[in-house]
Amino acid sequence: MSVDTKSYKHVSYLWDEQEAAKLAGDEVALLIYRSNLLGADLRLTNYGGGNTSCKLLEKDPLTGLETEVMWVKGSGGDLGTLKKNGLAALYVDRLRSLKNIYRGVEHEDEMVELFNHCIFDLSSKAPSIDTPLHGFLPFKHIDHLHPDAAIAIAAAKDGKKITQELFNGTIGWVEWKKPGFELGLQLKKCLDENPGIRGIMLGSHGLFTWGDTAYESYLNTLEVIEICSDYLEQNYGKKGPVFGGQKIESAAADLRKKQAAAIAPVLRGLCSSKQHMIGHFTDDARVLEFINSNDLSRLAPMGTSCPDHFLRTKISPLVLSLSSDADLSDGKALKAALEPAFEEYREMYTAYYEACKHPNSPAIRDTNPVVILYPGIGMFTFSKDKQTARVAAEFYINAINVMKGAEAVSEYTSLPHQEAFNIEYWLLEEAKLQRMPKPKPLTGKIALITGSAGGIGKAIAKRFVAEGGVVILNDMNAERLAEAGEEFKSQFGKDAYSTAILNVTSEEDIQGAFAAAALAFGGVDIVVNNAGLSISKTIGDHTEKDWDLLYDVLVKGQFFVTQAATAVMQKQGIGGDVINIVSKNALVSGPNNAGYGSAKSAQLHLSRLNAAELGADNIRVNVVNPDAVISDSNIWAGGWAEGRAKAYGITVAELPAYYAKRTLLNQIILPDDIANACFAFVGGLLNKSTGNVLNVDGGVAMAFVR
Repeated sequence: MSVDTKSYKHVSYLWDEQEAAKLAGDEVALLIYRSNLLGADLRLTNYGGGNTSCKLLEKDPLTGLETEVMWVKGSGGDLGTLKKNGLAALYVDRLRSLKNIYRGVEHEDEMVELFNHCIFDLSSKAPSIDTPLHGFLPFKHIDHLHPDAAIAIAAAKDGKKITQELFNGTIGWVEWKKPGFELGLQLKKCLDENPGIRGIMLGSHGLFTWGDTAYESYLNTLEVIEICSDYLEQNYGKKGPVFGGQKIESAAADLRKKQAAAIAPVLRGLCSSKQHMIGHFTDDARVLEFINSNDLSRLAPMGTSCPDHFLRTKISPLVLSLSSDADLSDGKALKAALEPAFEEYREMYTAYYEACKHPNSPAIRDTNPVVILYPGIGMFTFSKDKQTARVAAEFYINAINVMKGAEAVSEYTSLPHQEAFNIEYWLLEEAKLQRMPKPKPLTGKIALITGSAGGIGKAIAKRFVAEGGVVILNDMNAERLAEAGEEFKSQFGKDAYSTAILNVTSEEDIQGAFAAAALAFGGVDIVVNNAGLSISKTIGDHTEKDWDLLYDVLVKGQFFVTQAATAVMQKQGIGGDVINIVSKNALVSGPNNAGYGSAKSAQLHLSRLNAAELGADNIRVNVVNPDAVISDSNIWAGGWAEGRAKAYGITVAELPAYYAKRTLLNQIILPDDIANACFAFVGGLLNKSTGNVLNVDGGVAMAFVR
């Protein structure tokens, strides 16, 4: 049954003997190394799923004697990024002695708190519910993963028979049982009844494999998954076309993106009836194969099998009854057409909760769907943040792979609703949710800040991300935008931002930026009109080109970006914020400033006009008036600094001190100061404020609004 590592087709052999040799003698380090390799291949396990362990002899700090200690992935975390502080360390003898006080399956949840009495390293991670699954097995190294290929067999109607025949009895079988103390005992019973097996298949759930060393466990895991994968591949098509064959054709790639961008804000608004949700869209080939198939209507309502899948995707998806080329241009009509399907889904989910709940079950959670399938177009997922939405999509693709494999070799079976409910509303899961940090003020919010690759715009974007939001970085300079994107990726991670080229004088760019926001996150909640430039010339020196450029960027740009933002916000129907970065110059007259100052005045009054019109849609429009923000700002390029210095009869080097000294507070204004003002408007405390002007200029009396 052994497989040549060079012949692997379905898994990646990543073990580096030189790297492993550096860790020789440190079993915990080798456990982490093995875990990271397994977590790096999504065909082996999903994000945050699975766990690994090793057992070794350690000196007991209380007795000085050697004792067996198990290091196992702790509660939460991800194998691919696991570090030592993500492991729990427990006395093996104490953990196994808990069998003596175990009161039976009805009371197994009470055992979790007792794991704390078995902790060896007091600074280690809290033990997870899967701890006894590793503890009751005698092997030095154990891997518990959720590979699609194995779960496909585990979720097949004939899964036990297939496992027996495929592995000639060398892989055991344990019927579905939710993770916990009882399942740990059943794994040990299976091993006792089948000595010499190399692993155990968990019905509808996943796979356990092991070895005497970290490498042997890694190799055994890869071999078992490779065999499962190869078996599925050989059987695709034998029973007939995959998923019953294709029912509809996919729309062309460009149309898929166009339709997805058009419908995403409406879907997001409907999914955000309880709280703001962030979206994710994918038209992955595996998704399209499933959603375009004849079997979609049969398989989708069945739901998923693996608990890791439906914990993140809900019991089943919502399938849209729309043609792939439907006219989606009228947001109000589209919302009216989709609302009945959402209401039906909410009623279905409520009925599921009511039918399955226990007297002590947690209150019903958000009844909106997480996964939405649009045949011919792709899949949308919505959750509290981008990472969770993206991971939900990854998990549903895992579920699609499982259904495909199970249907190829037998018949797919999902968990009964009661079993699914017992996992989803498990009191231990609820306790884990309650321990999570409270949402930040901008959690669930999407912001597009024009000109956000530098200066004020980048400072605003960073503040918004730090407060829990996601941002669409944009700039007309592709190189500058790419640099900003790398900076955000390094500082905040890939799920915090998206990018789009945006020249605010280009209608195509504006529409493209909002389409990018819809595809990346589902829509937009906050728009900050920040992009700008400055030209300082006397009346005589001003040219028509200067005048047109100022008004095109500052006034028309602000208007048409706001117009596009309004269209998206109205589709969502959950309100929004527009903040216009104007200037002290909108209120104060000065020399050599006719074009810039009058354009800024137009921006200011346009803000008031927009606030008056958009209040009915709960869209707030407010203004931040900076003055003399010099740091990292493009506004000082192109001769503006020289022009202002000339107007005041000073040198460019003297400008910062000059601007500070003319203020009441004698302060230099920085980009972060403007970012703070923007956050003040959108952070939740000023939700009933619109049409306002907030000066951030150090105090310029001539610029007082009232």
